[in-house]
Amino acid sequence: MYSSTFIFGTKHLDEEFHQLDKVIADAAKALPGYLGEEAWENRTTGLFSNVYYWESLEALQALMQHPAHLQAKAAQARWLDGYHVVISEVVRTYGNAELGHRMNVPAVNP
Repeated sequence: MYSSTFIFGTKHLDEEFHQLDKVIADAAKALPGYLGEEAWENRTTGLFSNVYYWESLEALQALMQHPAHLQAKAAQARWLDGYHVVISEVVRTYGNAELGHRMNVPAVNP
C-alpha cells in the first residue's frame, strides 16, 4: 500500500479551485486501487494536508495523469502559497477501532 500526502499553504481559494478540487477527489475515488483519504489542517502554521491511500504506485500514477490533476498542477500558483508532496510505502498500520480510521483496508498488527 502507498500514501500520497499533499501539504500546501493557500492564497485565495475561489469557486474554480473548489470545483476542480471536487473533480479530482471524485476521479481519485473512481480509480481502481483507491483505498481512502483524509485531510488535516494545522491551525498553527496554516498548512493543509490531504492524504490519499493506494493499493499500488500504478493506481497513484493514474490520478497524477488525470486531466483535472494536470490542470490543477498547471494553475496551482493562483491558489497555493507553496506545496510539498510526499509519496510513501505503508509498511504497517495498527491501532484501535474507536478512532475509525478512513482507510478501507484491514489494519495489520505490529
